[in-house]
Amino acid sequence: MTITELLGLDDLLAQMILAVGAAMVIGNGFAILQHARGKDGEKAADFRAGRAWWFVAVGLLISLWGVASLLTR
Repeated sequence: MTITELLGLDDLLAQMILAVGAAMVIGNGFAILQHARGKDGEKAADFRAGRAWWFVAVGLLISLWGVASLLTR
């Protein structure tokens, strides 16, 4: 038995990949929702919708990678 198997580092890495992807999706999704709910007079000066949607897509891809890695173990 190796140290990697003993500590479960392969599963831990897959879980961390899933967590990073999910954080990207949730965080940028929340930013998009907050921008869409913007009140009159309050305008986000530096909100870039295209970049936020790009990060949602990349985060979704990373999350799927993490889920697939966990399921194939």
